Amino acid sequence: MAHSPAETEAGHRKLFDDLVRRYADELKRIAYIYVHDHAECEDIVQEVFISCYTNLGSFRQESEYKTWLIRITINKCKDHHRKWSFRNLVYKPVIGLFKTGPSAEEKLMGRHISQEMIGRVSALPAKYKEVLILYYYQDMGVAEIAAVLDMNVSTVKTRLQRGRESLKRSLERSNVNGSV
Repeated sequence: MAHSPAETEAGHRKLFDDLVRRYADELKRIAYIYVHDHAECEDIVQEVFISCYTNLGSFRQESEYKTWLIRITINKCKDHHRKWSFRNLVYKPVIGLFKTGPSAEEKLMGRHISQEMIGRVSALPAKYKEVLILYYYQDMGVAEIAAVLDMNVSTVKTRLQRGRESLKRSLERSNVNGSV
């Protein structure tokens, strides 16, 4: 049975509202890791959901909505990095992105470690950074990452391995220099 345009619109609106409720915070975390600015990540996620709403009727169900939204978010973050104005901004440190242990000392120490690790991951080349973010911070499997980034599983595995090696070298260099 065919649905009227009003029924279709109402169904899209309900689906859209559900997607925003379910994935907005997760997409903000992804965007924040890329751009290091709360206002910018809010703008990016807003653009993601505008694209989502505009293209919801043409979504082909070839992937999960979450995968589709993460792909849009990553692409919007890459577009953001290409902007001339972004290249002229000063890096802003990551503050309080992830929850840590219960005590104040554990929270402070955990926040420092999280900030340091996120800073190190953010400094990696984009091709390593994006697979590490999706694997470790979004708990995605290799096959799901391959779908989100539209690449071969073997490419994802290689980038994960090389990204880990780069991260390890970065951490070893900082330990030798007395920071971390």
